[in-house]
Amino acid sequence: MKKLAFLILITSLTLFANEPKLTGKKVFQTYCWGCHHQTAMAFGPPFSEIAKKRTKAEIEAYIASPKSMYKAFGYKRTVMTQLHLNAKELDLISNYILSFKGKK
Repeated sequence: MKKLAFLILITSLTLFANEPKLTGKKVFQTYCWGCHHQTAMAFGPPFSEIAKKRTKAEIEAYIASPKSMYKAFGYKRTVMTQLHLNAKELDLISNYILSFKGKK
């Protein structure tokens, strides 16, 4: 029984150690890349432009609920897809967007 428990523990630790680390760039590549680029205009504005205009809280609020936030941001309509990010992904992507503040 102890050998089985030890084997399970070692297997679990190996799986977690080999799990790729989630980053803001990976969240961007998964959810955002089709419409946004970091510094160039695409379907949506570039992250450099968003970072100049918005706070972390504003970015997170808009990503979490674009349909309820677009008017508050002064947009005439929203075309952003509703994403279903968890709190960690939301934190990572908002930090990633803000990392482009001041970049052209």
